[in-house]
Amino acid sequence: LYVVRHAIAAERGPEWPDDDVRPLTEKGIARFKDGLAGLTWLDVALDEIFTSPLVRAKQTADLLAADIAGKAPVKLLPALAPGHAPEDVMVQLARAAKRRRIALVGHEPGLGELAAFLLGAKRPLAFRKGGVCRIDLQGLTGKRPGSLAWFVTRKMLRQIGNRNG
Repeated sequence: LYVVRHAIAAERGPEWPDDDVRPLTEKGIARFKDGLAGLTWLDVALDEIFTSPLVRAKQTADLLAADIAGKAPVKLLPALAPGHAPEDVMVQLARAAKRRRIALVGHEPGLGELAAFLLGAKRPLAFRKGGVCRIDLQGLTGKRPGSLAWFVTRKMLRQIGNRNG
């Protein structure tokens, strides 16, 4: 399971009064794309990508789908929107997921709380924009905690991709 925070988005404010439709910035798109080479180097392949319905997360999921091995379809998972408990995400995911290599694209603080829930950690993980972690699980409905394989920032991904690309 790959947990991905959306890329850099437009600031909240008068131009974007509806938080649900705030898009990624050009800078956010470019920086996220730069980091995708690092995910390729890490041998990330995806069967399915689930995203929050908010525009910035959906745009990030589409960038991920276009570049990562597997050419996974992007599907909406409403529980990835802000304000949902990790348990809600996993219940919806268990119903919707059909494959095993899955990415979840969403927002903070929900993603950090979800990662902590999956790992059995007491504190949330802090995801920066464009950050990604891989958590290995026995199953989506299992009670055993997963294990953290790796956790990287977008900047780290870009550096990995530039050195090895």
